Amino acid sequence: MSVLKVIEVLSGSSKSWEDATQQAVIKAAKSVKNIRSVYVQEQSATVKDDKVAEYRVNVKITFEIE
Repeated sequence: MSVLKVIEVLSGSSKSWEDATQQAVIKAAKSVKNIRSVYVQEQSATVKDDKVAEYRVNVKITFEIE
């Protein structure tokens, strides 16, 4: 039987919500091993000069504990 742990991570990107999600996983993978899934809990964006300046995500990352 495996044991899984979930952490919550906030991330942002000037490109897209998908890129913000990928950046969250890349950053988390530097200190967490065995990432199994990512769940996008919330999406938001900041606006500057009538354009989207930054896409933001709040994700839950699930990983297996060895």
